[in-house]
Amino acid sequence: MGGGGSTQMDGRRYFKSEVETMDRDGLDAVIDERIAYTVRYAAEHSAFYRSFFRSHSIDPKKIKAHEDLIELPIISSQTIRQNQPPETPDFRFMSAGWKNIFTVHETSGTSGTPKSFFLTWEDWKRYAEKYARIFVSQGLSSSDRLIVCASYGMNVGANTMTLAARDIGITIIPVGKCTFPLRLYTSYNPTAIVGSVFKLLHLAERMRSGGINPSQTSLERLIVGGESFAPEARDYLSEVYNLPVYNTYGSTEGTMCGECDQVSGLHVPEDLVHMDVYDPGMHSFVPDGECGRIVLTTLLPPGGKCGTLLLNYDTEDTTVVISRKPCACGRTHMRILNPQREAETVWVFETPFNRVDIERGVFQRENLTWLSGEYEAFIYGSEDAGEVTLRVSMEAARPEEVNKRIIEDSFLGSFLKHRQRLSQAYADGSFKIVFHYAPPGGLELSQVKGRPRRLVDRRG
Repeated sequence: MGGGGSTQMDGRRYFKSEVETMDRDGLDAVIDERIAYTVRYAAEHSAFYRSFFRSHSIDPKKIKAHEDLIELPIISSQTIRQNQPPETPDFRFMSAGWKNIFTVHETSGTSGTPKSFFLTWEDWKRYAEKYARIFVSQGLSSSDRLIVCASYGMNVGANTMTLAARDIGITIIPVGKCTFPLRLYTSYNPTAIVGSVFKLLHLAERMRSGGINPSQTSLERLIVGGESFAPEARDYLSEVYNLPVYNTYGSTEGTMCGECDQVSGLHVPEDLVHMDVYDPGMHSFVPDGECGRIVLTTLLPPGGKCGTLLLNYDTEDTTVVISRKPCACGRTHMRILNPQREAETVWVFETPFNRVDIERGVFQRENLTWLSGEYEAFIYGSEDAGEVTLRVSMEAARPEEVNKRIIEDSFLGSFLKHRQRLSQAYADGSFKIVFHYAPPGGLELSQVKGRPRRLVDRRG
Protein backbone atom coordinates (compact mmCIF):
# COMPACT_ATOMS: atom_id res chain seq x y z
CA MET A 1 0.00 0.00 0.00
CA GLY A 2 1.79 3.11 -1.23
CA GLY A 3 5.06 2.18 0.45
CA GLY A 4 3.60 1.58 3.93
CA GLY A 5 3.94 5.07 5.41
CA SER A 6 4.26 6.11 9.04
CA THR A 7 1.08 5.61 11.07
CA GLN A 8 -0.06 6.09 14.64
CA MET A 9 0.97 2.49 15.29
CA ASP A 10 4.45 4.05 15.37
CA GLY A 11 3.25 6.70 17.81
CA ARG A 12 3.19 9.28 15.03
CA ARG A 13 0.58 11.62 13.60
CA TYR A 14 0.88 10.81 9.92
CA PHE A 15 0.26 7.89 7.61
CA LYS A 16 3.03 8.92 5.21
CA SER A 17 4.87 11.78 6.87
CA GLU A 18 7.48 12.38 4.15
CA VAL A 19 4.68 13.26 1.71
CA GLU A 20 2.12 14.83 4.03
CA THR A 21 4.66 17.28 5.46
CA MET A 22 6.57 18.01 2.24
CA ASP A 23 7.35 21.70 1.72
CA ARG A 24 5.42 23.60 -0.95
CA ASP A 25 8.27 23.72 -3.46
CA GLY A 26 8.81 19.97 -3.20
CA LEU A 27 5.09 19.27 -3.42
CA ASP A 28 4.67 21.45 -6.51
CA ALA A 29 7.59 19.62 -8.15
CA VAL A 30 5.93 16.26 -7.49
CA ILE A 31 2.63 17.57 -8.89
CA ASP A 32 4.28 18.85 -12.08
CA GLU A 33 6.15 15.59 -12.63
CA ARG A 34 2.95 13.58 -12.23
CA ILE A 35 0.89 15.87 -14.45
CA ALA A 36 3.43 15.51 -17.27
CA TYR A 37 3.43 11.71 -16.91
CA THR A 38 -0.36 11.45 -16.54
CA VAL A 39 -1.02 13.46 -19.72
CA ARG A 40 1.41 11.27 -21.67
CA TYR A 41 -0.23 8.16 -20.21
CA ALA A 42 -3.64 9.47 -21.30
CA ALA A 43 -2.41 9.97 -24.87
CA GLU A 44 -1.04 6.43 -24.98
CA HIS A 45 -3.75 4.46 -23.19
CA SER A 46 -7.09 6.27 -23.52
CA ALA A 47 -9.04 6.15 -26.80
CA PHE A 48 -10.90 9.28 -25.77
CA TYR A 49 -7.77 11.33 -25.06
CA ARG A 50 -5.93 10.18 -28.17
CA SER A 51 -8.79 11.55 -30.25
CA PHE A 52 -9.29 14.50 -27.90
CA PHE A 53 -5.69 15.73 -28.18
CA ARG A 54 -5.69 15.27 -31.95
CA SER A 55 -8.97 17.12 -32.52
CA HIS A 56 -7.89 20.01 -30.28
CA SER A 57 -4.34 20.19 -31.74
CA ILE A 58 -2.80 19.55 -28.33
CA ASP A 59 0.73 18.19 -28.04
CA PRO A 60 0.73 16.12 -24.80
CA LYS A 61 4.49 16.61 -24.40
CA LYS A 62 3.93 20.35 -23.93
CA ILE A 63 1.76 19.85 -20.83
CA LYS A 64 4.51 19.86 -18.19
CA ALA A 65 3.13 21.72 -15.16
CA HIS A 66 -0.15 22.27 -13.34
CA GLU A 67 -0.51 25.75 -14.86
CA ASP A 68 -0.57 24.13 -18.31
CA LEU A 69 -3.81 22.31 -17.51
CA ILE A 70 -5.74 25.50 -18.21
CA GLU A 71 -4.86 24.96 -21.87
CA LEU A 72 -6.93 21.75 -21.89
CA PRO A 73 -10.72 21.84 -22.39
CA ILE A 74 -13.01 20.92 -19.50
CA ILE A 75 -14.54 17.42 -19.37
CA SER A 76 -18.06 16.96 -17.94
CA SER A 77 -20.22 14.07 -16.77
CA GLN A 78 -22.01 14.32 -20.09
CA THR A 79 -18.70 13.89 -21.93
CA ILE A 80 -18.15 10.59 -20.12
CA ARG A 81 -21.68 9.36 -20.89
CA GLN A 82 -21.25 10.27 -24.54
CA ASN A 83 -18.14 8.09 -24.73
CA GLN A 84 -19.47 4.84 -23.31
CA PRO A 85 -22.23 2.35 -24.22
CA PRO A 86 -24.90 2.79 -25.44
CA GLU A 87 -23.56 5.95 -27.11
CA THR A 88 -20.33 4.27 -28.29
CA PRO A 89 -19.41 0.60 -28.83
CA ASP A 90 -16.78 0.68 -26.10
CA PHE A 91 -15.69 2.64 -23.00
CA ARG A 92 -13.48 5.33 -24.49
CA PHE A 93 -12.36 6.72 -21.09
CA MET A 94 -11.04 3.31 -20.06
CA SER A 95 -7.27 3.67 -19.80
CA ALA A 96 -6.06 0.15 -19.09
CA GLY A 97 -6.70 -3.25 -20.66
CA TRP A 98 -9.30 -5.59 -19.18
CA LYS A 99 -6.58 -7.86 -17.81
CA ASN A 100 -5.48 -4.96 -15.58
CA ILE A 101 -8.99 -3.95 -14.45
CA PHE A 102 -9.72 -5.14 -10.92
CA THR A 103 -13.24 -3.70 -10.36
CA VAL A 104 -16.00 -1.94 -12.31
CA HIS A 105 -18.11 0.82 -10.78
CA GLU A 106 -21.04 3.02 -11.69
CA THR A 107 -22.33 6.29 -10.33
CA SER A 108 -25.94 6.46 -9.11
CA GLY A 109 -27.28 7.53 -12.49
CA THR A 110 -29.80 9.94 -10.96
CA SER A 111 -29.30 12.35 -13.87
CA GLY A 112 -29.20 9.80 -16.70
CA THR A 113 -27.18 6.74 -17.67
CA PRO A 114 -24.75 5.87 -14.85
CA LYS A 115 -21.14 6.84 -15.54
CA SER A 116 -18.84 3.82 -15.66
CA PHE A 117 -15.46 3.78 -13.90
CA PHE A 118 -12.76 1.13 -13.98
CA LEU A 119 -10.19 0.64 -11.23
CA THR A 120 -6.92 -1.23 -11.36
CA TRP A 121 -5.43 -2.61 -8.15
CA GLU A 122 -2.99 0.32 -8.27
CA ASP A 123 -5.99 2.68 -8.27
CA TRP A 124 -7.37 0.94 -5.19
CA LYS A 125 -4.05 1.30 -3.37
CA ARG A 126 -3.98 5.02 -4.15
CA TYR A 127 -7.62 5.43 -3.10
CA ALA A 128 -6.93 3.57 0.13
CA GLU A 129 -3.92 5.74 0.87
CA LYS A 130 -6.04 8.87 0.58
CA TYR A 131 -8.50 7.60 3.18
CA ALA A 132 -5.75 6.19 5.38
CA ARG A 133 -4.20 9.65 5.58
CA ILE A 134 -7.59 11.10 6.54
CA PHE A 135 -8.27 8.51 9.23
CA VAL A 136 -4.85 8.92 10.84
CA SER A 137 -5.20 12.73 10.74
CA GLN A 138 -8.46 12.33 12.68
CA GLY A 139 -6.82 10.26 15.40
CA LEU A 140 -7.76 6.73 14.31
CA SER A 141 -5.20 4.00 14.99
CA SER A 142 -4.84 0.23 15.26
CA SER A 143 -6.70 0.28 18.58
CA ASP A 144 -9.93 1.48 16.92
CA ARG A 145 -13.05 -0.44 15.91
CA LEU A 146 -14.85 1.41 13.12
CA ILE A 147 -18.48 0.97 12.04
CA VAL A 148 -18.91 1.83 8.37
CA CYS A 149 -22.44 3.08 7.60
CA ALA A 150 -21.90 3.35 3.86
CA SER A 151 -23.17 0.89 1.30
CA TYR A 152 -20.86 -1.75 -0.12
CA GLY A 153 -21.59 -1.99 -3.83
CA MET A 154 -20.96 -0.18 -7.08
CA ASN A 155 -19.80 2.99 -5.32
CA VAL A 156 -16.28 3.03 -3.91
CA GLY A 157 -16.57 4.73 -0.52
CA ALA A 158 -17.14 1.81 1.84
CA ASN A 159 -14.59 -0.46 0.18
CA THR A 160 -12.01 2.33 0.10
CA MET A 161 -12.44 2.92 3.84
CA THR A 162 -12.16 -0.80 4.49
CA LEU A 163 -8.87 -1.04 2.60
CA ALA A 164 -7.58 2.06 4.37
CA ALA A 165 -8.49 0.53 7.72
CA ARG A 166 -6.54 -2.61 6.82
CA ASP A 167 -3.42 -0.53 6.14
CA ILE A 168 -3.69 1.22 9.50
CA GLY A 169 -4.73 -1.85 11.50
CA ILE A 170 -8.24 -0.63 12.33
CA THR A 171 -10.92 -3.27 12.94
CA ILE A 172 -13.85 -2.73 10.56
CA ILE A 173 -17.48 -3.51 11.41
CA PRO A 174 -18.97 -3.37 7.87
CA VAL A 175 -22.69 -2.90 8.62
CA GLY A 176 -23.32 -0.82 5.46
CA LYS A 177 -26.33 0.98 6.96
CA CYS A 178 -27.03 2.92 10.16
CA THR A 179 -29.98 0.62 10.86
CA PHE A 180 -27.68 -1.96 12.43
CA PRO A 181 -28.78 -3.74 15.66
CA LEU A 182 -27.99 -1.73 18.77
CA ARG A 183 -26.44 -4.83 20.36
CA LEU A 184 -23.34 -4.05 18.28
CA TYR A 185 -22.52 -1.38 20.84
CA THR A 186 -22.47 -3.73 23.80
CA SER A 187 -20.97 -6.63 21.84
CA TYR A 188 -18.07 -4.90 20.11
CA ASN A 189 -17.62 -1.51 21.80
CA PRO A 190 -16.99 0.47 18.58
CA THR A 191 -14.85 3.57 18.92
CA ALA A 192 -15.88 5.41 15.73
CA ILE A 193 -18.65 5.51 13.12
CA VAL A 194 -18.63 6.73 9.52
CA GLY A 195 -21.98 7.99 8.20
CA SER A 196 -23.92 11.02 7.02
CA VAL A 197 -25.16 13.67 9.44
CA PHE A 198 -28.78 12.57 9.11
CA LYS A 199 -28.02 8.86 9.36
CA LEU A 200 -26.16 9.51 12.59
CA LEU A 201 -28.96 11.68 13.97
CA HIS A 202 -31.48 8.94 13.18
CA LEU A 203 -29.18 6.44 14.85
CA ALA A 204 -29.05 8.59 17.99
CA GLU A 205 -32.85 8.61 18.12
CA ARG A 206 -32.94 4.81 17.81
CA MET A 207 -30.36 4.56 20.55
CA ARG A 208 -32.49 6.66 22.90
CA SER A 209 -35.53 4.53 22.10
CA GLY A 210 -33.47 1.45 22.86
CA GLY A 211 -32.36 2.78 26.23
CA ILE A 212 -28.87 3.87 25.17
CA ASN A 213 -27.64 7.42 25.81
CA PRO A 214 -25.75 8.46 22.61
CA SER A 215 -23.35 10.54 24.68
CA GLN A 216 -22.42 7.63 26.96
CA THR A 217 -21.04 4.85 24.74
CA SER A 218 -17.64 3.50 23.75
CA LEU A 219 -17.57 5.90 20.77
CA GLU A 220 -14.74 8.43 20.67
CA ARG A 221 -15.38 10.23 17.36
CA LEU A 222 -17.78 10.52 14.42
CA ILE A 223 -16.72 10.83 10.78
CA VAL A 224 -19.28 12.31 8.41
CA GLY A 225 -19.41 12.48 4.64
CA GLY A 226 -21.50 11.64 1.64
CA GLU A 227 -23.06 15.08 1.25
CA SER A 228 -22.41 18.69 2.18
CA PHE A 229 -23.94 19.96 5.41
CA ALA A 230 -24.35 23.13 7.42
CA PRO A 231 -21.85 23.80 10.23
CA GLU A 232 -24.85 24.13 12.54
CA ALA A 233 -25.89 20.56 11.69
CA ARG A 234 -22.41 19.30 12.55
CA ASP A 235 -22.45 21.24 15.83
CA TYR A 236 -25.79 19.70 16.79
CA LEU A 237 -24.57 16.19 15.94
CA SER A 238 -21.49 16.78 18.08
CA GLU A 239 -23.72 17.95 20.94
CA VAL A 240 -26.03 14.91 20.69
CA TYR A 241 -23.12 12.46 20.94
CA ASN A 242 -20.78 14.70 22.96
CA LEU A 243 -18.03 13.77 20.51
CA PRO A 244 -15.78 15.46 17.94
CA VAL A 245 -17.17 15.24 14.40
CA TYR A 246 -14.79 15.17 11.42
CA ASN A 247 -15.74 15.84 7.82
CA THR A 248 -14.72 13.93 4.70
CA TYR A 249 -15.49 14.47 1.01
CA GLY A 250 -15.07 11.84 -1.66
CA SER A 251 -16.25 10.64 -5.03
CA THR A 252 -15.86 7.75 -7.45
CA GLU A 253 -13.67 10.07 -9.51
CA GLY A 254 -11.11 9.99 -6.69
CA THR A 255 -11.25 13.28 -4.80
CA MET A 256 -11.27 12.02 -1.18
CA CYS A 257 -10.34 14.92 1.10
CA GLY A 258 -10.73 15.13 4.85
CA GLU A 259 -10.38 17.28 7.94
CA CYS A 260 -7.61 16.66 10.41
CA ASP A 261 -8.02 17.02 14.16
CA GLN A 262 -7.54 20.79 13.83
CA VAL A 263 -10.89 21.05 11.96
CA SER A 264 -9.60 23.93 9.84
CA GLY A 265 -10.55 22.78 6.36
CA LEU A 266 -10.33 19.56 4.35
CA HIS A 267 -6.82 18.54 3.29
CA VAL A 268 -6.46 17.70 -0.42
CA PRO A 269 -3.95 14.87 -1.11
CA GLU A 270 -2.21 16.97 -3.75
CA ASP A 271 0.30 14.33 -4.79
CA LEU A 272 -2.51 11.90 -5.68
CA VAL A 273 -5.20 14.13 -7.14
CA HIS A 274 -4.93 17.64 -8.60
CA MET A 275 -7.70 20.09 -7.80
CA ASP A 276 -8.17 23.42 -9.56
CA VAL A 277 -10.93 25.90 -8.73
CA TYR A 278 -12.44 27.66 -11.75
CA ASP A 279 -14.64 30.70 -12.18
CA PRO A 280 -18.35 30.10 -12.99
CA GLY A 281 -17.70 30.50 -16.72
CA MET A 282 -14.99 27.81 -16.53
CA HIS A 283 -12.47 30.08 -18.27
CA SER A 284 -9.80 30.63 -15.62
CA PHE A 285 -8.69 29.81 -12.07
CA VAL A 286 -10.10 31.85 -9.20
CA PRO A 287 -7.75 33.24 -6.53
CA ASP A 288 -7.51 31.37 -3.24
CA GLY A 289 -10.26 32.57 -0.93
CA GLU A 290 -12.87 32.88 -3.70
CA CYS A 291 -15.59 30.36 -4.46
CA GLY A 292 -15.42 28.38 -7.71
CA ARG A 293 -16.06 25.04 -9.41
CA ILE A 294 -13.86 22.06 -8.50
CA VAL A 295 -12.01 20.71 -11.54
CA LEU A 296 -10.24 17.41 -10.94
CA THR A 297 -7.24 15.78 -12.63
CA THR A 298 -6.06 12.24 -11.89
CA LEU A 299 -2.38 12.13 -10.88
CA LEU A 300 -0.27 9.06 -11.58
CA PRO A 301 3.28 8.48 -10.36
CA PRO A 302 5.73 7.78 -13.21
CA GLY A 303 5.23 4.18 -14.27
CA GLY A 304 1.77 3.97 -12.73
CA LYS A 305 -1.40 2.59 -14.35
CA CYS A 306 -4.98 3.77 -14.13
CA GLY A 307 -8.32 2.24 -15.13
CA THR A 308 -10.20 5.49 -15.82
CA LEU A 309 -8.18 8.65 -16.23
CA LEU A 310 -9.69 12.14 -16.09
CA LEU A 311 -8.04 15.45 -17.00
CA ASN A 312 -9.78 18.71 -16.11
CA TYR A 313 -12.97 16.99 -14.97
CA ASP A 314 -15.76 19.32 -13.81
CA THR A 315 -17.12 17.72 -10.62
CA GLU A 316 -20.06 20.18 -10.54
CA ASP A 317 -19.14 20.92 -6.93
CA THR A 318 -18.01 24.29 -5.58
CA THR A 319 -15.48 25.14 -2.88
CA VAL A 320 -12.98 27.73 -1.64
CA VAL A 321 -9.26 27.16 -1.14
CA ILE A 322 -8.68 28.26 2.45
CA SER A 323 -4.90 28.04 2.52
CA ARG A 324 -1.84 26.43 0.95
CA LYS A 325 0.27 27.18 4.04
CA PRO A 326 1.14 24.47 6.58
CA CYS A 327 -1.68 23.48 8.92
CA ALA A 328 -1.24 23.43 12.69
CA CYS A 329 -1.28 19.62 12.40
CA GLY A 330 1.97 19.81 10.40
CA ARG A 331 0.47 18.81 7.06
CA THR A 332 1.34 21.05 4.13
CA HIS A 333 -1.30 20.01 1.60
CA MET A 334 -3.86 22.69 0.77
CA ARG A 335 -7.12 22.98 2.67
CA ILE A 336 -10.55 23.69 1.23
CA LEU A 337 -14.02 24.46 2.54
CA ASN A 338 -16.62 21.71 2.60
CA PRO A 339 -17.68 21.42 -1.09
CA GLN A 340 -21.28 22.03 -2.13
CA ARG A 341 -23.18 20.55 -5.05
CA GLU A 342 -23.82 23.06 -7.82
CA ALA A 343 -27.00 21.09 -8.61
CA GLU A 344 -28.27 21.97 -5.13
CA THR A 345 -27.95 25.71 -5.78
CA VAL A 346 -30.90 27.76 -7.06
CA TRP A 347 -31.27 31.40 -8.09
CA VAL A 348 -34.15 33.59 -6.97
CA PHE A 349 -34.24 37.30 -7.82
CA GLU A 350 -30.61 37.23 -8.98
CA THR A 351 -29.51 35.69 -5.67
CA PRO A 352 -28.07 32.18 -5.31
CA PHE A 353 -28.65 29.94 -2.32
CA ASN A 354 -27.85 26.29 -1.66
CA ARG A 355 -29.56 23.47 0.16
CA VAL A 356 -26.98 23.99 2.92
CA ASP A 357 -28.34 27.52 3.46
CA ILE A 358 -31.79 26.03 4.13
CA GLU A 359 -30.21 23.49 6.47
CA ARG A 360 -28.41 26.25 8.36
CA GLY A 361 -31.74 27.95 9.06
CA VAL A 362 -33.36 24.73 10.25
CA PHE A 363 -30.47 23.85 12.56
CA GLN A 364 -30.41 27.13 14.46
CA ARG A 365 -29.88 25.87 18.01
CA GLU A 366 -33.06 27.36 19.47
CA ASN A 367 -35.12 25.46 16.88
CA LEU A 368 -33.91 22.04 17.94
CA THR A 369 -35.95 22.08 21.13
CA TRP A 370 -38.84 21.09 18.86
CA LEU A 371 -37.40 19.97 15.52
CA SER A 372 -35.69 16.68 14.61
CA GLY A 373 -33.53 18.39 11.96
CA GLU A 374 -35.21 16.63 9.03
CA TYR A 375 -36.42 19.10 6.41
CA GLU A 376 -37.28 19.63 2.75
CA ALA A 377 -37.84 22.79 0.73
CA PHE A 378 -39.67 23.55 -2.52
CA ILE A 379 -39.73 26.65 -4.70
CA TYR A 380 -42.88 27.67 -6.57
CA GLY A 381 -44.09 30.59 -8.64
CA SER A 382 -42.43 32.85 -11.18
CA GLU A 383 -40.34 35.98 -11.06
CA ASP A 384 -42.06 37.12 -14.26
CA ALA A 385 -45.39 36.87 -12.44
CA GLY A 386 -43.93 38.85 -9.56
CA GLU A 387 -44.09 36.19 -6.85
CA VAL A 388 -41.83 33.32 -5.82
CA THR A 389 -42.56 31.13 -2.80
CA LEU A 390 -40.10 29.06 -0.78
CA ARG A 391 -41.96 26.41 1.22
CA VAL A 392 -39.89 24.93 4.05
CA SER A 393 -41.21 21.79 5.72
CA MET A 394 -39.65 20.65 9.00
CA GLU A 395 -40.20 17.48 11.00
CA ALA A 396 -41.21 17.72 14.66
CA ALA A 397 -42.12 15.01 17.16
CA ARG A 398 -45.23 17.02 18.12
CA PRO A 399 -45.95 19.63 15.43
CA GLU A 400 -48.84 21.08 17.40
CA GLU A 401 -46.49 22.05 20.25
CA VAL A 402 -43.71 23.84 18.34
CA ASN A 403 -43.04 27.52 18.98
CA LYS A 404 -43.53 28.77 15.43
CA ARG A 405 -42.45 32.33 16.20
CA ILE A 406 -39.05 31.29 17.55
CA ILE A 407 -38.41 28.77 14.79
CA GLU A 408 -39.46 31.04 11.94
CA ASP A 409 -37.72 34.14 13.26
CA SER A 410 -34.45 32.26 13.74
CA PHE A 411 -34.73 30.68 10.29
CA LEU A 412 -35.40 34.01 8.60
CA GLY A 413 -32.60 35.71 10.49
CA SER A 414 -30.14 33.09 9.31
CA PHE A 415 -31.41 32.69 5.75
CA LEU A 416 -31.88 36.34 4.80
CA LYS A 417 -28.67 37.54 6.43
CA HIS A 418 -26.25 38.89 3.78
CA ARG A 419 -28.90 38.42 1.04
CA GLN A 420 -29.97 42.01 0.50
CA ARG A 421 -31.86 41.42 -2.75
CA LEU A 422 -33.87 38.54 -1.25
CA SER A 423 -34.49 40.51 1.93
CA GLN A 424 -35.96 43.36 -0.12
CA ALA A 425 -38.09 40.95 -2.13
CA TYR A 426 -39.28 39.33 1.11
CA ALA A 427 -40.14 42.72 2.57
CA ASP A 428 -42.18 43.80 -0.46
CA GLY A 429 -43.98 40.44 -0.73
CA SER A 430 -42.59 39.28 -4.05
CA PHE A 431 -40.59 36.57 -2.28
CA LYS A 432 -42.60 34.61 0.27
CA ILE A 433 -41.31 32.03 2.74
CA VAL A 434 -43.93 29.74 4.20
CA PHE A 435 -43.38 27.08 6.83
CA HIS A 436 -44.95 23.68 7.39
CA TYR A 437 -44.48 21.31 10.32
CA ALA A 438 -44.79 17.59 9.72
CA PRO A 439 -44.92 14.67 12.17
CA PRO A 440 -42.21 11.98 12.04
CA GLY A 441 -42.32 10.34 8.62
CA GLY A 442 -44.58 13.07 7.25
CA LEU A 443 -42.14 14.69 4.82
CA GLU A 444 -42.18 13.79 1.14
CA LEU A 445 -38.56 12.64 1.31
CA SER A 446 -39.56 10.00 3.85
CA GLN A 447 -41.28 8.15 1.01
CA VAL A 448 -38.29 8.35 -1.35
CA LYS A 449 -35.62 5.64 -1.46
CA GLY A 450 -31.95 6.49 -1.71
CA ARG A 451 -30.66 10.02 -1.22
CA PRO A 452 -33.59 12.39 -1.87
CA ARG A 453 -33.18 16.00 -2.91
CA ARG A 454 -33.96 18.35 -0.02
CA LEU A 455 -34.22 21.52 -2.11
CA VAL A 456 -36.39 21.18 -5.21
CA ASP A 457 -37.15 23.94 -7.70
CA ARG A 458 -40.70 23.43 -8.94
CA ARG A 459 -40.96 26.61 -10.99
CA GLY A 460 -40.97 24.57 -14.20
